[in-house]
Amino acid sequence: MWLIMLGATIAVRDGTHFDVDVLPEPKTVHGKAVARLIVHVSMLLVALIFIAFGWRFAAFGYEQSSEMTGINMLSIHIAWPLAGICWLLFLAEKILDDMKLYADGRRGSR
Repeated sequence: MWLIMLGATIAVRDGTHFDVDVLPEPKTVHGKAVARLIVHVSMLLVALIFIAFGWRFAAFGYEQSSEMTGINMLSIHIAWPLAGICWLLFLAEKILDDMKLYADGRRGSR
């Protein structure tokens, strides 16, 4: 699970996660900023879900040990909330960039 969560974190940071084009590509800078904000805020909500529920999942793992290896399952389950925290940090940076792009697009349209 660590590799999957690490890969997802890198994809969030680099913006290389797959995406689906549901709406047409915005033509203006302002429109692109709004579209990116919607996507990044939606991803932020998922990150918050991973943090909240992942924390409970990790606490559940703390109470268990692997029968085969004897290691505490927290070492595996903690990947979920840590991934959510990393996504939160990277998305905060992306949302700030989107807001700057939005402000620049507003100034450019006047």
